[in-house]
Amino acid sequence: MADALARHVPPHARLVLGLSGGLDSVALLHVLLSLRDRHPFELRVVHVHHGLSPHADAWADFCARLCSSHAVEFSIHHVVIARDDAAGVEAAARRERQRIFAALDADFLLTAHQQDDQAETLLLQLLRGAGPKGLAAMAELQSRPGWRAAQLRPLLGVTRAGLLDYAQSHGLTWVDDESNRDIRYRRNALRRQVMPLLAANFPGSGATLARAAALQADAADLLDDLARLDAETAIAGERLDCALLAGLSRARARNLLRYFIERHDQPMPNARRLDEALHQLRDAGRDARVCVGLGGVELWRFRGGAYLVPPAPAPTAPVRWRGEASLWVAAAGVNVQMEAVTGAGLKRDVLAAGEVTLGVRQGGERLRLHPGGPHRSLKNLLQEQAIPPWRRDRLPLLWCDGRLAWAAGIGLEADLLAAPGEAGVLPRVAG
Repeated sequence: MADALARHVPPHARLVLGLSGGLDSVALLHVLLSLRDRHPFELRVVHVHHGLSPHADAWADFCARLCSSHAVEFSIHHVVIARDDAAGVEAAARRERQRIFAALDADFLLTAHQQDDQAETLLLQLLRGAGPKGLAAMAELQSRPGWRAAQLRPLLGVTRAGLLDYAQSHGLTWVDDESNRDIRYRRNALRRQVMPLLAANFPGSGATLARAAALQADAADLLDDLARLDAETAIAGERLDCALLAGLSRARARNLLRYFIERHDQPMPNARRLDEALHQLRDAGRDARVCVGLGGVELWRFRGGAYLVPPAPAPTAPVRWRGEASLWVAAAGVNVQMEAVTGAGLKRDVLAAGEVTLGVRQGGERLRLHPGGPHRSLKNLLQEQAIPPWRRDRLPLLWCDGRLAWAAGIGLEADLLAAPGEAGVLPRVAG
């Protein structure tokens, strides 16, 4: 514990401890209090009130009294967990905790994960078919995307039995979460039914599994180093070069694709979905329109490159413009500003006299970009302008009395252009 602080925490750092009231976090609080004189730091405590147990209020009160007795700043964060959450109660509770932790204004968030937790996590990940990153389980120090604080787990080298001995020898008290005995939860089943058998037949198995997790973490770091080397030539900005991806061995290409997804702060898809995405990027025809859903994002292939983009907004009806300076076009997921100009844009008088709506393409739209020129299909104009396919169906458009008058990034209807000195309205996407 003291070694972990010395490795990672500079003097006078701002620490926040996540305190559940259970044995592990209570013992960690006691150790932190004993180290403050030798290793000065600021300490605050947070408790996340999940409301899942009838004893949740009592646990929060216990944590508040414990911190008050040591004059430690304490705060409670109430969250609401839907018991029918599709991800499951455990995952939903973890998601809400992480949302609270991400917003903490601190240098380090300390959690009381210990060696037995690490061994259990390794086995759970192994049973899910995880690769080196998953099998690395929990890092002692972890920086998470979007978090202000780095997460520090200073007890990963301490067993649950060791913490129990420490707590009893110092006369500590803690609360007992009855859900930890419910073997319907996979971790509890592993902890109460499998781990005792392993310990009986393989003495020291917890420490051995934790050591294996550390070795997997080393392997994961090496794979990241390799991916960064490949990314130097294969990734430019938001684009992954599919030809360079295809030139790598399949395992190396899969590693680079994982890296590409991770650098966009997206959760990793399962192995089947990842392999399907890799196949589409490497093996599809050059002009094939490729789109693979990866949960929170879509993976598109366009002109030899791969891109990760948010899914299109849900279909909605066009919105009516009634003279506002700007309005939200839900179907396109953008705000469109309607700037008053002179001698440019669309004729204000024509727009004011007609019915103006904004939405996205439905198919068959045509636009004349130059006076006297032909009306051309919006589809061909989008292709000529190299507008990526994922943007084509969410491109904001403006109609006046059912006639297409503006397409973002393409242009204005020439027959409706304001003459020099004439009042006009210039639509443009905000931002």
